[in-house]
Amino acid sequence: QVQLVESGGGLVQAGGSLRLSCAASGLTYDFQYHAIAWFRQAPGKEREGVSCISSTDDTTSYADSVKGRFTVSRDNAKNTGYLQMSNLKREDTAVYYCAVRPFLRCSGYAAVDFGSWGSGTQVTVSS
Repeated sequence: QVQLVESGGGLVQAGGSLRLSCAASGLTYDFQYHAIAWFRQAPGKEREGVSCISSTDDTTSYADSVKGRFTVSRDNAKNTGYLQMSNLKREDTAVYYCAVRPFLRCSGYAAVDFGSWGSGTQVTVSS
């Protein structure tokens, strides 16, 4: 059974940085063959895609709202994905979720593409 555990969330001032981690276990295929996506959901809002890194070729995708501020990456040796968040803004406040799916390219990714999800980590940005 796939397990995803997010960590690294917390309270940070606007302009600050956080790095989220997503540790995966119980995968059927090697971690390198999985796309890793990050989504977020703020109170009263729908879940939105933040970033994604494809399986195999590591191509990346970012929401316009985070381009230039967030960086998605992976460490296949550690079965862990990362989301480095810099220059955080109040509007980045949300619960952040990671999700994985094998053999997926991130172009046009959506939440429905992913069957394995973490339980989320809270990110709160104060002014």
